[in-house]
Amino acid sequence: MKVVIQKVAQASVTVDKEIVGAIEEGLLLLVGVGHEDGVEDIEYLVRKITQMRIFEDDQGVMNLSVLDKKAEVLCVSQFTLLASTKKGNRPSYSQAARPEIALPLFNQFVEAMSCSLGKPVPTGVFGAHMDVALVNNGPITILLDSKSPN
Repeated sequence: MKVVIQKVAQASVTVDKEIVGAIEEGLLLLVGVGHEDGVEDIEYLVRKITQMRIFEDDQGVMNLSVLDKKAEVLCVSQFTLLASTKKGNRPSYSQAARPEIALPLFNQFVEAMSCSLGKPVPTGVFGAHMDVALVNNGPITILLDSKSPN
């Protein structure tokens, strides 16, 4: 699984001109599911994301996690994170999981994140054309790959 973490002042997802998910201060997570991903990838990423210290403390030092801050999280499924651009000009998405595999794993990721945070996690609509709006705070954008932890 690949996740792009964006620290935001606010973020929302709109489908067919209707806001389907929105948060104030917190993290926007763009989540890509590969065909080799499973529960261990979800556990690693949820633990890493919820404990990552990227929010400022009273001294302005990035010393607080999303849990410490009691901030919100918005998750958006994005298969294009698994794109390969090695050949030609058209990205290949062969590493992305098929919807029948990706949707249950994405839902498990959201549920695990919700359990870890102790509150609901809004999402976009899987497979829909979504308009994602955000105010990136920092800006802070971090890429995590469960297959290449670092």
